[in-house]
Amino acid sequence: MAKPTTAYVCQQCGENSPKWMGQCPNCGQWNTLVETVIEKPGKAGKNSLGGQQKPVGSDAVVQFGDVDQKALPQDRITTGIGEFDRVLGMTTAKGKRTGGMVPGAVILIGGEPGIGKSTLLTQMVIEMAEQCPQILYVAGEESPSQITLRINRIIGFEDEKKDKKKAQDKLKILSSRLKFLTTTDVDQVITYIEQQKPSIVIVDSIQSITTDDLAGAAGSVGQLREGADRLTQIAKRYHIPIFLVGHVTKEGEIAGPKVLEHIVDAVLELSGERTGQLRLLRAIKNRFGATDEVGIFQVNDVGLSEVINPSQIFLAEQGQHAVGSAIACVMEGTRPLLIEVQALVVESQLAMPRRVGRGVQLSRLQVLAAVLQKHARLPLGSTDIFVNIAGGFTVQEPAIDLALCVAIASSYKNVSLPDKSVFIGEVGLLGEIRQVSYADRRIKECQRLGYTSILSKQTAGTVAALLKQLRLS
Repeated sequence: MAKPTTAYVCQQCGENSPKWMGQCPNCGQWNTLVETVIEKPGKAGKNSLGGQQKPVGSDAVVQFGDVDQKALPQDRITTGIGEFDRVLGMTTAKGKRTGGMVPGAVILIGGEPGIGKSTLLTQMVIEMAEQCPQILYVAGEESPSQITLRINRIIGFEDEKKDKKKAQDKLKILSSRLKFLTTTDVDQVITYIEQQKPSIVIVDSIQSITTDDLAGAAGSVGQLREGADRLTQIAKRYHIPIFLVGHVTKEGEIAGPKVLEHIVDAVLELSGERTGQLRLLRAIKNRFGATDEVGIFQVNDVGLSEVINPSQIFLAEQGQHAVGSAIACVMEGTRPLLIEVQALVVESQLAMPRRVGRGVQLSRLQVLAAVLQKHARLPLGSTDIFVNIAGGFTVQEPAIDLALCVAIASSYKNVSLPDKSVFIGEVGLLGEIRQVSYADRRIKECQRLGYTSILSKQTAGTVAALLKQLRLS
């Protein structure tokens, strides 16, 4: 079989070139020529628009009435990890709400080096081994012995404190059902999938996958796009879920062309401070679920463990009667979380006072400081304001505004806030407290954790009135 013809195609204007050039000769853009497989036109005639005439096969057109509704995959495939299933998507089938991956889905997981992508997928393999007859792990960056060391660590085979019998049973199941494929050729991977029909495929990583049809090196734009496209086609044909591990650039974005994220069904991001104990799994794109869910994991000695009640972690070290500390209730997806907001206000020694925020947007902090100075009559123009979200959490939603204002006022007045109090509300530029979404769900979570005083728009209409009520103005 002859090798397909390749050409370098400009991603801006479509200009073809037989060799790579730094600048496109047609549109003048730099670094836009990407190697692409070019199919030779057949001897068929031309259609009415001048293109090649290609007949459509009978199996290419499917009428909606001919689709077998009973043959549709109703149940998702669970990963055995609840937080992972939550991010992949939840559905209700046969009166039961389940989460997990959809058969035939292609899922791309990105994150910083060493953040725990391979560890999370290895834990998923261990949990799914009992329900999957065969799991294929394409080891493009690690050897099977290195992956086995990670599996032994997670199972606890070498830990004297662990149950040896349970660890040996898991290893026995994995020894017969987990297959390693030590190749980076995407065509060899596809051939193996067609022959063996594994239950699930993990490719670590997509940047190491290549095809001989292109001359580019591994990780190039052409190789990434072609490899992802071929793996996606085989996943849809045989309804086999495929997980792709993706590298990130120094800017934090997934390495490769943006079309890579368009090809796959879901793009997940595993983030967190490298020195911290928490890892957050978010969905940037998800064709089969919501993108507002978040999975929370905690780093332990062997891997990642699920955090069932994250509010306890964020509030674990909160001090009683601490000045400048306020509790807020924020929503991550459909889950309410209680977090601690810390503020420190000191006299500035600089001509321009500083505004420093960790876990909150700097623009939000500057706006709230101006609102307090204008409507609450707090002279913050000559003070430095430092704000921190305890636990390394990052908050984007405006429901944290009220807690930020109260924490700043508490630090400035050096007066602690009432015990068991939670502050929920958005603060407008006119100093008014606004209603937030999912108010009932937030209140139930606060009451479940023992917080009796919930201060929001119903308590006071403006920030100035609330601060006066708390004796902070």
